[in-house]
Formats: sequence, structure tokens, C-alpha cells
Amino acid sequence: MRIDVWSDVVCPWCYIGKRRLESALARFEHADEVELRWHSFQLDPSHPAGLREPTTAMLERKMGAGPEQIREMQQRVTDLAAAEGLTYDLERAISVNTLDAHRLLHLADRQGLGDAAHERLLAAHLCEGATVDDLDTLVRLGVELGLDEAETRAALAGDAYADEVAADIAEARRIGVSGVPFFVLEGKYGVSGAQPVDTFLHALRTAHANPA
Repeated sequence: MRIDVWSDVVCPWCYIGKRRLESALARFEHADEVELRWHSFQLDPSHPAGLREPTTAMLERKMGAGPEQIREMQQRVTDLAAAEGLTYDLERAISVNTLDAHRLLHLADRQGLGDAAHERLLAAHLCEGATVDDLDTLVRLGVELGLDEAETRAALAGDAYADEVAADIAEARRIGVSGVPFFVLEGKYGVSGAQPVDTFLHALRTAHANPA
């Protein structure tokens, strides 16, 4: 049974959704049959490469909201994340173009580390305030995952896996994905957003009972 997940590493709802899916899988009778495949999605592909902006400032600018309103919004998300065992520090988060981060994810996926890489980069951005378009930072995170340092640096210094990122985004567009996280079970059952655990569990059981 296959689950395809579109996600961005700077998306707070994506990490919450990942945890809720994992909680559902822990209760799913056929979890040992599940193959999880991660796909790239950029929440803001127009974000200029190299521009690093505190996420709070970016949200104020894009939403036309004041600092207090943004803090309240981020606190609500932080509280929801805490309920899933995640410790967000969104005031430290830095908005960047995530293309290079996604290229690293594809490199890791080639070595069977796709899920671990998504976990690490989500935590780096949302919990640690890491700048996830910085070459040295991405190389460090790759090495932590077990990737070869020289290979990782060479891949990220060029344009390796950019086509794979573009293909993921094109596929998302083809099937109508406009936001993440987005989950597709068995190629035909879609779950949009960080749904409650019971919703994921119901979708898992439905997809398993009605295979493609």
C-alpha cells in the first residue's frame, strides 16, 4: 500500500500532519504493508533565492497583519504542534526559497533516507531556527543523516535533482494540489491538510479495503 505525500520543509502544518499520520499508522492493522513516498512542494516558489527573512516579518507583510496578530496565530500552531510532541520555535524561523532543501531531500531519498530527511529538515526549520537554504547548513544536516559530505556538497553546489523537484511540483499541479500537506493513498484517496488522527486511520482502512 502506497502513500504519496507532498510537503514543504518550512510548513508548520506539514510537520503536524506527518506526526498525525504516524500516529494513525501506529494504530493501523496493516502498517507493515505501507510504503511512504515523499514529494517536493514549494509554498512560495517565487521567494527570491538568497533572500532570508524572519517568518514573522514575512507573515506581517504578506497578510497585512500586526505583530500581535501574527504572534497569536503562531502560538495556536505551536500549541497544536506541542499536542503532537513537537516543540516549535517559530519566532526563530527564517523564510527562504526551499529549492535547495528539496534537492537535498531527493539526494537523501535516493539512499533510502527520504522520511528521515523530511523529519530532520522540518525540525531544523521549525524547531531550531536553521537557515535551510544555506549550503553549509544543508551539508551538515545531510551528514547527520548519513550522507557523504563531499557528495552532498557537490550536489548542492550544482543543480542536481532540480528536475526531480520540478517534476514533483508539476505532478502536484496535475492532480490539483494547491496546498500542503497533501496525502494520496493508493493513488486514488486524497487527504488534504493535517487532519485528525482518526481521519487518517479511516482513510488508511478505506484505501486498504479498496486497493487500486
